Amino acid sequence: MMTTNNAESVNAMLIAERDYPMASIFNSITKRFDEIFSERHAYVFKYKDNKFVPAAEKILRDNMSEGNSFYLENISEDERQFTVFDSGGTEKIDLQKRSCSCRKFEQVKIPCDHAMVTL
Repeated sequence: MMTTNNAESVNAMLIAERDYPMASIFNSITKRFDEIFSERHAYVFKYKDNKFVPAAEKILRDNMSEGNSFYLENISEDERQFTVFDSGGTEKIDLQKRSCSCRKFEQVKIPCDHAMVTL
């Protein structure tokens, strides 16, 4: 169950325990949070060798495949600034600043399809 209030979320988890003594309620809270954190730890541990979580990897793969049809031009001597030409126009990429004129690189903090072409 998703709610916007943390107290409501905990209250919803403990509906069955409301009639129990206070010590039992605290034990139940501890057990439930331990289960939740154990699940999260197992999920993170499963991907410990990866540099990105699966959702970010999917975004990067999609951006890389979208960028395969773009044309790239280096506009600086040091290979950090590029112009990318796609069917919708042109975008300016600065790898040092981690920025793209489409603004997706700055907003999401994951290289957009234009930036993936330059890498």
